[in-house]
Amino acid sequence: MGDAAHAESFRHEVFNKPFTIRPRTEDRPTPDNYRRFPEGDRLPETMKVWLVQRTDRTYGGVVARAYGFADSPDAEILVKGFNQGKEYGAAAVSRHGNFLQWGYSASPSQMTRPGRRLFLNSIVYISRFNGKRPLIRVRADDRTNALRLAGVITRISGDKREFFERTFAAELWDRYSRDPEGLTRLYRENIEWVYYDKVFRIDEQLKSLGLESNRRPEVLDALVAMLADPTRARLARDLLARYTAGTFDTAEQWQAWLAASRPRLYFTDVGGYKFLVAPEGYELD
Repeated sequence: MGDAAHAESFRHEVFNKPFTIRPRTEDRPTPDNYRRFPEGDRLPETMKVWLVQRTDRTYGGVVARAYGFADSPDAEILVKGFNQGKEYGAAAVSRHGNFLQWGYSASPSQMTRPGRRLFLNSIVYISRFNGKRPLIRVRADDRTNALRLAGVITRISGDKREFFERTFAAELWDRYSRDPEGLTRLYRENIEWVYYDKVFRIDEQLKSLGLESNRRPEVLDALVAMLADPTRARLARDLLARYTAGTFDTAEQWQAWLAASRPRLYFTDVGGYKFLVAPEGYELD
């Protein structure tokens, strides 16, 4: 990453407190590397950016991949970096718990006036989260990463089958090993049922129940209700074990847990494809 940031929205607090930031923007050609990632072909020919610093380099800074970065309530991308390596949307300035991640490389003397203000505002902003350690640790890849990896299966050097079978279900090899577009389409069409169990899988069990997603709270309501049906109780328990950390014995216990947890319930891919419960007093958006 070089000197610039994407100019999309200046509504976030880091652009308004304590200093107001309204940087001058300019149009730049969309980087070729953005095109290599899923949905990259839909991006415009030019993109609006603003200068955070002035080093006249296209490297030196660091961006964090966007895939799954903000899928828990304690993580957010504050500024998307204009970069020459990773995907559009990668984080240049971000927060995870009480950690501020600043990806630009220049000292304040090389920052623009808006860049210096952003740096100061970001420090003020992160101070609000003093003591609030990150809620989750990385345990799995975000589901959208399956789309990126599906698109490169024929470009891998070395043992392509080894790569495929440690990324996707082995039973897909015969049909999709030479068809990256088909594999990408399969995962895109089933993105709401994707989960990660050593490899990216599609939850056909959940899908067969007519449930539209594994990450919407309604799935828990449906599964807990299924516990009362002897013919479907075992399946419900298996799916609850897949998507929660609960170990309850009875339907009544599951119902009580769900009612008590609902205001603080969130789903995370990166944290293990689970519904987790934020600590008492934690404010969810």
